Amino acid sequence: MAVIRPFFSIRPSEEKADKIAALPYDVYNREEAKAAVANHPLSFLNIDRAETQFDDTVDTYDERVYQKAHDLLWDMVEKGDFIREKKRCYYIYELTMDGRTQTGITACASIDDYANGVIKKHENTRADKEEDRIRHVDTCSMQTGPIFLAYRAKEELQNKIGEIKTQTPVYDFVSEDGIEHRVWVISEAADVAMIEEAFAKIPAIYIADGHHRCASAVKVGLKRREQHPDYTGEEEFNYFLAVIFPDEELQILDYNRVVKDLNGLDVDAFLAAIEDHFMIEKKGRIPYRPEKKGAFGMFLEDEWYCLTAKKEIRSEDAVEGLDVSLLQNYLLNPVLGIEDPKTDKRIDFVGGIRGLGELERRVHTDMKVAFSMYPTSIGELFAVADAGRLMPPKSTWFEPKLRSGLFLHEIER
Repeated sequence: MAVIRPFFSIRPSEEKADKIAALPYDVYNREEAKAAVANHPLSFLNIDRAETQFDDTVDTYDERVYQKAHDLLWDMVEKGDFIREKKRCYYIYELTMDGRTQTGITACASIDDYANGVIKKHENTRADKEEDRIRHVDTCSMQTGPIFLAYRAKEELQNKIGEIKTQTPVYDFVSEDGIEHRVWVISEAADVAMIEEAFAKIPAIYIADGHHRCASAVKVGLKRREQHPDYTGEEEFNYFLAVIFPDEELQILDYNRVVKDLNGLDVDAFLAAIEDHFMIEKKGRIPYRPEKKGAFGMFLEDEWYCLTAKKEIRSEDAVEGLDVSLLQNYLLNPVLGIEDPKTDKRIDFVGGIRGLGELERRVHTDMKVAFSMYPTSIGELFAVADAGRLMPPKSTWFEPKLRSGLFLHEIER
């Protein structure tokens, strides 16, 4: 059963929360991060991507970068930009995008639950990407970006969240990208106990987004255990920062594909090869977004097509039956020669938040063909994780993104 506990948060002062809150560190490249922090001295991205404080001769992973993150963070705490909660609390974190709201509970989850499979993952992590956040968390002694977790909705938790949301939030602001953020503090002992007990009855929690941040937090915790062989399990380094959402409120966006060439085929030969496993229907110049599982949009030579997977390639298997698997196994690999989408430089991935117009733009600039996907469902994600399996790369795109800097978890306390 899941251990989801309240924590002593370090969080922004109410008047500065909107200026501090920042998109996650990994949605930017270095140039974009530098532009984002320009004229935004309080943005948490200054800390999450501290290489922005140096000229480009300083490597992103230089030791000075991590020390700078530490110094900036603790300077802001000392100046009063952040406040320290005086007791363990939970927080309700509500995000509203395009009229759709999702509400999670901010808390700390157990690194042991990650190790023993109570917290389930659906994708692999890369050691090089883990190492960056390991050094950031370890140097700052702070977890700064919450992990996006999900659970199967429980009526008692939803009722309690609804009750607390009738109170006045401590934060209520709209970020530059139009997302509304509201936060409530849960500090009453009875409410805290009820929430902790409710999560203790939940058999599984799922990582929706943030696999690398999660793995990094766990590895820092294990490192601290080695440094403190007399640890009891109650120390803060045994837990990691998370926001946990009910599955019924989450929406996964499409994660689309663009490919640089047709693998030596002309258009007619390419279309003929596709017909082995997909039915093809021309859709004209209007961008086509698939309306059901097993259907794919394709943009080629300024024309949109609908590709529908034939019955014989459909599968009930949790992984092989995913649309991303069908496209990979029966088109991208055999027809276009994309054997490993993780490493092949001929393929790129476009998050659904960018829209179908971005697929057309890429085909008109640096790519030859684009594929629009029907989004993976949260139920499919759970099924893959429950089976102990892994999804293909770039299977899910979650929006809206959780902000960094709204909740900090000090691990040395």
